[in-house]
Amino acid sequence: MTTYIPSLTLPSSIFANPAASILLPVGLGLGVGYSVSPKSTQKTYLALHQPPYRPPPQVFGPTWTSLYALMGYAAYRAWTTGSTSINPQTVQLTKQGATLFTVQLGLNLIWMPLFFGLKRPIEATVDIVALTGVTGYLTYIWSQVDTVAAWSLAPYLGWLSFATYLSAGTGYLNGWNFADKERESKSSDTGSGFDKDYVNKAPKGE
Repeated sequence: MTTYIPSLTLPSSIFANPAASILLPVGLGLGVGYSVSPKSTQKTYLALHQPPYRPPPQVFGPTWTSLYALMGYAAYRAWTTGSTSINPQTVQLTKQGATLFTVQLGLNLIWMPLFFGLKRPIEATVDIVALTGVTGYLTYIWSQVDTVAAWSLAPYLGWLSFATYLSAGTGYLNGWNFADKERESKSSDTGSGFDKDYVNKAPKGE
């Protein structure tokens, strides 16, 4: 059973402020997404062998923005409800959830750099499995504090389950190695005349 760990928990002032609580995960998520390069990420996503039911890449941006906002609202709702409770157990569960929330946010933010930036599908899949587990436990903990906060995490938890399937499926179908999917191909967009492309991507014009 986890406990409240101040050094691994975002400041209470963030949880207590609705704007900060919502905008922090949204801003961090967008920042990580743009740091990895959306164009490069989309190219990689379309090039890799994918399991059935993969969504188009355009779906991910709006979906994740909405889920980050929902998780931020859940954090604000749980904190403002639970931290002022006269029940010491509820206060403790609220703080415990704040630590879990911070941990899951960190696990969330490193998945994209692992999967798309470093092209490490094994590590990325381990990360998202851990993320889903932590988020599931967080939902359970905060359900004892505020049911609205718990239900606000439900879409996020559902999406994480689907994302785990996509991460593991993509890793498996590509031999758990994305590095050998690249090849040199002629390009007029670079000074060297060559760029990186994935071997199973159809040539232009097909």
